[in-house]
Amino acid sequence: MGKYFDAFVGAFTGTIDWTWKSIIFQVPWYTNYFWGLVVISLVVWGLEIAFPWRKEQSIIRKDFWLDGFYMFFNFFIFSIVISGVYTSLELLFGEFNITMKSLAIVDISSWPMAAQLIAFFIVLDFVQWFTHVLLHKYPFLWKFHKVHHSVKEMGFAAHLRYHWMENILYKPLKTFGVMILGGFEPQQAYIVHFTAITIGHLNHANIKITWGPLKYIFNNPVMHLYHHAYLLPKGKYGVNYGISLSLWDYIFKTDYIPEDSGKIEIGFKGDDQFPKDFIGQNTYGFKKGQR
Repeated sequence: MGKYFDAFVGAFTGTIDWTWKSIIFQVPWYTNYFWGLVVISLVVWGLEIAFPWRKEQSIIRKDFWLDGFYMFFNFFIFSIVISGVYTSLELLFGEFNITMKSLAIVDISSWPMAAQLIAFFIVLDFVQWFTHVLLHKYPFLWKFHKVHHSVKEMGFAAHLRYHWMENILYKPLKTFGVMILGGFEPQQAYIVHFTAITIGHLNHANIKITWGPLKYIFNNPVMHLYHHAYLLPKGKYGVNYGISLSLWDYIFKTDYIPEDSGKIEIGFKGDDQFPKDFIGQNTYGFKKGQR
């Protein structure tokens, strides 16, 4: 047990140290996830201010500061807490000879780096799309995912308003997705990370982008607004599950964009009774009798 505890402590303290070094600019700028998130957020917020889709919506919209807190909690504070757990699990898997190479299905080590990054991006996005479907389909998971859908005015920071339990589900599946790509060494995965953050922010922003013909490949604010629609098509538990790519929704027939005014109500039935504070939202899914 000692080695697992040491691995946990090492990863925990290492993540704290890396986060602090990021804040004080002691890591390479291209891997500085802290200030990268800040810069992307400010740029997209600036686009919201300059080119608002819903012009009646305030610049400091409803729950703006709550969502801002969620951004840093989910990307840094929670990541610090959970990092030691995953490092310990990786060590445990190693005891059973379960490694990155042992689960590889496709060896991409000989591919050009650009092709490796594109494959990495596509595989991760599909894993997240599939996980997103599960979050809507199963009531136990939906209880936690309700936090993300409790947003009543859409803006860039709503991207990272989600229950920390989603990380418990997403991260192992994303790790598995990476493991099937044999030979991939993600030193340049920061490119995929910042690309995904930018697309996710744009998808939730109060701006109107459709990408033209590329809408069948990339997700966009018009499409994603309907993912948050209060009223869904009859018989559907969700639509437009795409994270960065809309491709999967068009392939699996879960796309739905009846119009593009941006005036629809968002949320879910009963959201008026849903907790409005961070603590209440993050304990909601654990209470009996709640759906």
